[in-house]
Amino acid sequence: MSADEILEALDPDQRAVATALTGPVCVLAGAGTGKTRAITHRIAYGVRTGVYQPTSVLAVTFTARAAGEMRTRLRDLGVAGVQARTFHAAALKQLSYFWPRIVGGAPPRILEHKAPAVGQAAAALGMTVDRVAVRDLSSEIEWAKVSMIPADDYPRAVAALHREPPAGFDAHAVARLMRAYEEAKTARGVIDFEDVLLYVGDMIHSNPPVADEIRRQYRRFVVDEYQDVSPLQQFVLDQWLGDRDELCVVGDPSQTIYSFTGATPHHLLTFRKTYPKAVEVRLVRDYRSTPQVVSLANALLADRAGRGFAGLELKAQRPSGPPVTFTVYDDDEAEAAQVAAAVGRLVKSGTPAGEIAVLYRTNAQSELYEQALADAGIPYLVRGGERFFQRREVREGIVLLRGAARAVDPGQTLPEIVRDVLSNAGWAPEAPAARGAVRERWESMQALVALADDLYASTKAGLPELIAELDERAAAQHAPAVQGVTLASLHAAKGLEWDAVFLVGLSEGLMPISLAETPDAIAEEKRLLYVGITRAREHLRLSWARSRNPGGRGSRRRSRFLDRLWPAAQPSLPGRRPADGASVRLTGEYDQELFEALRDWRDSVAVAIDRPKFTVLSDQMLAEIAEVRPADERALVRVKGVGPTKINQYGAAILGIVAAASRG
Repeated sequence: MSADEILEALDPDQRAVATALTGPVCVLAGAGTGKTRAITHRIAYGVRTGVYQPTSVLAVTFTARAAGEMRTRLRDLGVAGVQARTFHAAALKQLSYFWPRIVGGAPPRILEHKAPAVGQAAAALGMTVDRVAVRDLSSEIEWAKVSMIPADDYPRAVAALHREPPAGFDAHAVARLMRAYEEAKTARGVIDFEDVLLYVGDMIHSNPPVADEIRRQYRRFVVDEYQDVSPLQQFVLDQWLGDRDELCVVGDPSQTIYSFTGATPHHLLTFRKTYPKAVEVRLVRDYRSTPQVVSLANALLADRAGRGFAGLELKAQRPSGPPVTFTVYDDDEAEAAQVAAAVGRLVKSGTPAGEIAVLYRTNAQSELYEQALADAGIPYLVRGGERFFQRREVREGIVLLRGAARAVDPGQTLPEIVRDVLSNAGWAPEAPAARGAVRERWESMQALVALADDLYASTKAGLPELIAELDERAAAQHAPAVQGVTLASLHAAKGLEWDAVFLVGLSEGLMPISLAETPDAIAEEKRLLYVGITRAREHLRLSWARSRNPGGRGSRRRSRFLDRLWPAAQPSLPGRRPADGASVRLTGEYDQELFEALRDWRDSVAVAIDRPKFTVLSDQMLAEIAEVRPADERALVRVKGVGPTKINQYGAAILGIVAAASRG
């Protein structure tokens, strides 16, 4: 691809990013505005014009998936040699290279989980801790380290920040534990993930030869998701840069949702002060979501001005789509069951299961949705579960592929080879009807097949290239897509997108979470909901339940964030009474396509008789009809507001539309 062709693929604002090749550059990029496209095309354009040597560029981001996507896009643009890694992966590579020279011997083993060492340290201090306390203390130690707060400064720092130590412990006890934890690691001969960054930063800072070598290698830096950088990551970035300013940062303060881990938008918000001559570009054209979704996202953060960042008002570029739906249920079980039913309708109408997500605030909420989807026979995956490359069937499949590489039929394409090999491990072209482990095993192998198809389609790769790709992905934990409805927390959904998104459990105490008590914490909860909304491309449904258990007292209330957004005349409240006094329980999960068909008919009737639309049938009545799906006049008359007169005038037409929808 030529330099001109690289620019032709961009809009004017993205092109401004791509052509700002030198000096400090700050890109404020809203959700869905093509920031990854902009920065990868910037790198490719710099290489094609000869401004950049590919091996001199280091692009860093925060997740293995994002780094893998960046590498894939650069490869598709014909650019090889650029390093695209997470902060930790880049630092670990440098630590592994320089440790033998500076310290001597092999680098220490990395402690994957802090809990055992934290538990050992607590025992040494005589502290009584259970599993939950160990988890919370581990998280607090991690926060202190990424915030570059040593044990001696911890009590003073948390007091200044008004941060509460983990429940049951005072700041001085946590400080003692931090010291004991470091001693426990030393005794074990291990380091943790934060140490990787600390050691690399210190190694560069205190060893001029190391600094010179790294700075000769990497001359230009790109940092994605810069609003999530921690003080420790910024320290490492400063060491990489030295006194240079060849830095491009990309981020959106409105998507800062990890402050509890030490992330801060401070460096992004003050970038222009740090680099007064920096070029700033704003990306606001949203190519991901429909105008309905974008409008809701903008409305949620409409009061963000005056908080240090006026925000980015997104401008939708996609055609109009279905309306955002708002639903309230009697209880959590009803919410899960009706969401699963709606998912089933979407799948039946052609939306792939892999393009649907159910997002919630806490992981504890997933169980009900797992059960509801399983009962409905809908495949799903829980994001944050077992790592893809640790699954037995994936490891076995890769072993078989390695073996096949020794005797490849030159007449076969990569997709054909992979299908033949994995067929011996139980893969079949059609998904099994069984659920549970059998289905999950097939989904894992199908992901390998799909990856082979994609790789072959883009590069005509062979089996050796596929194995190399799998090795690289395994090292970075960059899993291929597995087909199935995604169940994920809002935090885990960051950076992802789907055609259809269900935001569930949006009641006070869950959104915002009850632990969010300060104004800053509440503001972050609102940003978290914003992230959830902006994951949806086309279909977006928001819901909450009045009670936790069936038959329980409906004491919950909807999230305060939705007070200005929730429709005033919500057509889907449960528990209405029909005209004949019989009990009809409406869940509010009506058939959207049937509703639209009924509304189109109603609007045409209103035009024909020259009367206001609501005098024919209100939207509320149409929504109830779309949910009840009456098969005869007796069922239709039970919809509130549909009496004998309307039955005589419109009954046959309404029942005909319902029947047609049922047949379709």
